[in-house]
Amino acid sequence: MYYTDFKVDTVAGRVSFHDISSKIKDALKASNVKEGILVAATPHTTCSLYYDETMHDTNYFGDELLQVDISETMDKIAPRMTTEGQYHSPGPEHIAFGLSLGSKDYPAEKWTMLNTDAHLKASLYGGNSLTLIVHEGRLSTGSLGRVYFADWDALRERTRQVQIMVMGERQ
Repeated sequence: MYYTDFKVDTVAGRVSFHDISSKIKDALKASNVKEGILVAATPHTTCSLYYDETMHDTNYFGDELLQVDISETMDKIAPRMTTEGQYHSPGPEHIAFGLSLGSKDYPAEKWTMLNTDAHLKASLYGGNSLTLIVHEGRLSTGSLGRVYFADWDALRERTRQVQIMVMGERQ
């Protein structure tokens, strides 16, 4: 078994998409696993991992056009939260809890909790983990398949974590 993790720096003001395929392949190589599985996971509740085809066209922010389509579709399902009361969550108990944390990751500002849309999007698209097959020392992802990390919480920049666990027979 092999474990590693890495950080992803996200942006503010829009959904933050990141192609993490090369970091995952680096972890697989370091593991020396020939046959098995690789699990990528994120502990963040407003983030998700997903597998999709790479697109060659990007917008001016560097987002692949398919990512723009995904983001726009998710905004139709769960519109960006812009004010308190727009969704049922967060309620007063959760706001009080959030304000009590007082850390750099959870600043004591009510506006930082206006991210219910991000929780909904992370729950609906992708997941907090993704499992890939390892065969003959390579990921079974096809020639255009990529692994992406999405931070749906557009309120502020953050440093996020992705964890990798590789299990199987070593070379």
